[in-house]
Amino acid sequence: MKITDFIGEATEYDKKEMLEERRPRSWLKSVSAFANGIGGALIFGVSDDETFVGLMDARAASEKISEAIKIKMDPIPQVIMENYTEAGKDFIILKVLPGQETPYYYVADGNRIAYVRVGNESIPADATALKRLVLRGTNMTYDSVVSSYMLQDFSFTKLRSVYRMRTGAELTDSDFISFELADESGKLTNAGALLADESPMRHSRLFCTCWYGLDKASGIMDALDDKEYSGSLVSLLQNGTEFVKNNTKKRWKKTGTGRVEMPEYPEQAVHEALVNALIHRDYMEIGSEVHIDIFDDRMEIYSPGGMFDGSIVQNLDTDYVASKRRNPVIADIFSRMHFMERRGSGFKKIKADYRRAVNYRKEVEPLFRSTPTSFFVTLYNLNYNIPIEKTGLAEEKQAFNVEKTGLQEEKQAFETRIAGLDVTAPTKGNIMKIYQKFGDNIVFSRADVMKVTGLTATPATELMRKLRNNGLIESAAGRGKYRFSETQD
Repeated sequence: MKITDFIGEATEYDKKEMLEERRPRSWLKSVSAFANGIGGALIFGVSDDETFVGLMDARAASEKISEAIKIKMDPIPQVIMENYTEAGKDFIILKVLPGQETPYYYVADGNRIAYVRVGNESIPADATALKRLVLRGTNMTYDSVVSSYMLQDFSFTKLRSVYRMRTGAELTDSDFISFELADESGKLTNAGALLADESPMRHSRLFCTCWYGLDKASGIMDALDDKEYSGSLVSLLQNGTEFVKNNTKKRWKKTGTGRVEMPEYPEQAVHEALVNALIHRDYMEIGSEVHIDIFDDRMEIYSPGGMFDGSIVQNLDTDYVASKRRNPVIADIFSRMHFMERRGSGFKKIKADYRRAVNYRKEVEPLFRSTPTSFFVTLYNLNYNIPIEKTGLAEEKQAFNVEKTGLQEEKQAFETRIAGLDVTAPTKGNIMKIYQKFGDNIVFSRADVMKVTGLTATPATELMRKLRNNGLIESAAGRGKYRFSETQD
C-alpha cells in the first residue's frame, strides 16, 4: 500500500512531520486516545498539509517509538508498526488497535492522563468519559452496575403489567435476578432502577414538543403542545408514542378494495427510533434527556451519547452497521417484551419502514447524525407539501410491491432453513404454516400449533420436538411458550 492510499482510506489518523523525542506527549496522547476509542494510526514523515517530508532515520525512529510506548503508556496498548518507502523517502505508520483494557494512560512527567478522541483532536478524558473507560475495561456496562436502591422499596406495576400482556408470563422477583435487574441481595442494578414506576434516576426523562412551523424560532407561538415525562422506561416509551400519535395526522384514500392509510410518519419507524433513543442513550450523561421535537416537515429525536463504539454515523453505511448495545441489560428486557429485535441494527429497519410507505420518495429518507456526545434521528413528514389529490395510487402500488417483496424474501429465507430437515413434505408444509402465522417474534404454544395445522395434541407435540431439536424454535418467557429462533447471519 502507498502512503497516499492509506491517507485516502483511513478515517482516524494523525500526521507527524517528525518524531518529537523531547515532547513525546505530542504524539503519545493520540496513541492513548486511539486505544481508548475505535483505534487509529499515526503517520510519521507527513506534515499537517500532507507534504511528504520523510524521516531522516526511520529505523532509529521505530526503536524510539517502541521504547516510548513501553515506558510512558499504562497499560501498553497493542500496536502494529510498519515502515514504508515512497519516492525515495521513508515513512512509519503506527497502527493503534482499539483496546480491551481501558483506560490507557499517558504516564510521564508526573502525569497520568487518559486521552479520548473528539473530532480530529486528542483531549484529556473528563470524569464521565473516564468512568465509561473504566467500565469498559472491566467488561461492565452502566446498566449492569449494582445501585444502592433496594428492590423492595420500589414498585414495578407498569413493567409487570406490560411484561404479562406482551409475553403471557408473570415477571417474578426471581426473574429480576435472572434478568440482571437486581442482585442476590435485593439491590437493584441501574437497569432495574430505570424500570421502576417512580424511577430514582432523575435524569431519565423524556421531553416532547410539537412546534409551530419549521423551527423553534418561528415566532408566532412557542409551541402547539409540550409535555415532560418521567418514570419507568416502559412508561416513557408509551408516553412518547402517545404524544406523537396525538400531534401527527393521518390521511387516507379510497381504493377499489377499501382504503389506504397515509400517516405522516410510519408508525414502526417512530417506534424503532424512540426505542433506540431510550435503550441506547448514555445514562452517564447527567442533566441531559431524550427529546422528541415535531415540526411541520419533520420529527427530530435526540438522545444523549454518540455511537457506542465512538464512530460517527455519518461516516458509515447505515445498512451495514453492526448492533452494539451500550445498555445490554435494558435491551434484553425490552427484547423479551418484543419492543425490539434481538439482532441487527435499527437503522436499516427504520429506512425499510419508510420505503414501504405510500408517499415515500428519496428526499424523505430518514437522516442519522451523531457527535461524540449526542445522537439525532430525523424522520421526515411523508405528507408535507403534497396536495391530497396528488397522493397517487402508483405510490400505493409501489409500496405494496415493496412490502410483498420483503415478505417473499423472509419466506424464501425460512424455506432455505428447513430444506435440509429430515422430515416428510407434509411436515415441512406444517412448519411453513406455523412460521407464516407467527413469524420471528410472536410467541406461540402447542395449542396455537394445533389450531394452525389442524394436528391433534400428540402429533403437535412431536412436531414441536422436531423444531426444538433442529434449533428452529426456542423457549420464550412463560411455561410452554416458544418463538422461532434467530437465523445466523
